[in-house]
Amino acid sequence: MRGRERRSADLSIRVLIADDEPELRLALAELLLHEDGLELVGAAGDADEAIELATERRPHVALVDVKMPAGGGPKAARGILRASPETRVIALSAFEDRQTVLEMIRAGAVGYLAKGTAGEAIVNSIAQVARGGTSLSAGAMDDVVRELSSQLRREEIEVEGRVARMDRIRRFVSGKGLSVVFQPILDLRTRSMVGTEALTRFDALLHRRPDEWFAEAHELELGVPLELAALRLAIEALPRLPELLDGPYLSINCSHRVAMSAELAELLSPHGPRIVVEITEHERVEDYALLSAALDRLRATGVRIAIDDAGAGFASLRHTLQIAPDIVKVDISLTRDIDKDRAKRALTSALISFADELDMSIVAEGIETREELATLLELGVPFGQGFYLAKPEPLD
Repeated sequence: MRGRERRSADLSIRVLIADDEPELRLALAELLLHEDGLELVGAAGDADEAIELATERRPHVALVDVKMPAGGGPKAARGILRASPETRVIALSAFEDRQTVLEMIRAGAVGYLAKGTAGEAIVNSIAQVARGGTSLSAGAMDDVVRELSSQLRREEIEVEGRVARMDRIRRFVSGKGLSVVFQPILDLRTRSMVGTEALTRFDALLHRRPDEWFAEAHELELGVPLELAALRLAIEALPRLPELLDGPYLSINCSHRVAMSAELAELLSPHGPRIVVEITEHERVEDYALLSAALDRLRATGVRIAIDDAGAGFASLRHTLQIAPDIVKVDISLTRDIDKDRAKRALTSALISFADELDMSIVAEGIETREELATLLELGVPFGQGFYLAKPEPLD
């Protein structure tokens, strides 16, 4: 079928060729020049030249080689479509494989032909895409169908998996499978309890650490509801903690997102003087001004603020300075084997001096041996918690 039969002469299809093989460019040019209804507007040897010619001459159709210098066919296709949105791209390649097809389709190609395709088939494809259709060779079409089917199935599995994960987290948010244990915080010299830390536990077939459950909840945008559900359980235990002058306090953990929430302020306001809020430093804070303002509102109710895991995380000193806590909790990574590690002792001593200078209390976490306890006492750490002193347990 001749081009004139498909399109009137005054509406010739303007075609651009982009291929790094001179012989193929010449052969395609000869084909187009002898075909009524088609007009060759340029021939490029690399991606940059193809984009430049498309910008200047606005072809209706561009025949683009997948493998060419200056970025290849995908770059050329994207650049051509940015410069001339009305242009329709047909990919040409000697590599008729699934990955190449999909790569060019993602870049905006609406046609795909293997090099060596008969001239009449090339002309028909140009006419077809110029009319707004698509054109894929049989082998390429089979590959695309297979790949799209596989991709749709993968996406379906991902969606099903995400729904199942969200259902698990929502179960915890509702209170099912969620519990709290409490680990005493002691005066290391007198062994008297000055506070207790509420620690969340998860009852699920899938065994994970609590921080992994919270991380997944935040990934699914359910982190704040899950944290608040755990905090409500902890607060419910307050009536069972003895109310003594200056203690013991209840220490609760939360992310900076929850610390800035109105729900937390409402939950803690009736119990302020008995609460310590521990802010983890493993999570980057985007806006310290907003966080500081939220913590000031909590402090106004009597709540004290602690930095959790000091000595670990992305920016320990900056984090501490920005928050200006009442309590600094030394991370377990510093406490573990501190009796055998001079560097850990030096860093802990520095933290103690830093806290003393700013009127902050120091609590060492993760004390698990008698030697660690003795070393911490020698360094002047006043308070601590850990399995050597007391294990986390339900209040009952």
